[in-house]
Amino acid sequence: MSREKKIPGPDHPITVEKNPARVTVRVGGQVVADTTAALVLQESNYPAVQYVPLADVDRSLLAETDTSTYCPFKGDASYYTLKTADGELTDVSWTYREPYEAVAPIADHVAFYPNKVEITVG
Repeated sequence: MSREKKIPGPDHPITVEKNPARVTVRVGGQVVADTTAALVLQESNYPAVQYVPLADVDRSLLAETDTSTYCPFKGDASYYTLKTADGELTDVSWTYREPYEAVAPIADHVAFYPNKVEITVG
């Protein structure tokens, strides 16, 4: 089954830029990620998404899941469950291991659902 691949353009713009601010991700006060090397992905009229380098995430808290999704602009996404002292947050973050060329900088980065974790920028 072939998947449609789309290129960002005027009708659906996507930008990826370095975030000069510090980005911290916490769950229940526990720091999950802390970086000064985050990328901000702005896609069309959606809220901006912070992509944190995997190197700046406490990987001992992440467990890969079988969940995957497809975006015709970015490619295949894989998901992680976050294991905390208070329990597990299933599919709380995602990564594009081999993103399409238009968003290639987000490779080796992970994003978190802001309604499931606390993301502080600044």
